[in-house]
Amino acid sequence: MARWSKLQKELYLIIDKKINFKINCSVYRMQSERGSTNLPRYFIMLDKEIIFDYPKQFLSQPIPLEIKRQYLLDNAKSSVKECYPHYTEVSDISDLFREYIDTPVDLLLTKKFKNDRWGLTDILKASDRRIGLRRLNNLLESINNVAAKKIILKRQSMAK
Repeated sequence: MARWSKLQKELYLIIDKKINFKINCSVYRMQSERGSTNLPRYFIMLDKEIIFDYPKQFLSQPIPLEIKRQYLLDNAKSSVKECYPHYTEVSDISDLFREYIDTPVDLLLTKKFKNDRWGLTDILKASDRRIGLRRLNNLLESINNVAAKKIILKRQSMAK
């Protein structure tokens, strides 16, 4: 996985510069008697409001079965409940960002990003400067993502 700063720079190249949009990733080191773990935090701000906050928004979601299986294989003496539930997603979100950046513009609105478990691609589409207002209007009508809708409405108001 490439360094976050490089990926963040590439994301900012496609984000509409007229909106006050910030995307950040932090990794917090958690030490315990059993060892240490990297805890990821990705958050997106529009103006000064956090509109996407991982893992905070997703802590109540169940851990996928394939993650439980892999964890049990890697840590036979521990239980899944003892682990941080999103430990394997440290790079998954960055991989999704990379996939979005590498997708041709003409496919962005039709492509199904099957690894998007967080609704991030709607947020990226809403903030992507390469997607014009007419196509944003269509996107606004077709999505339920509150954060993405806020971005689209902000972009529309900035265009007037």
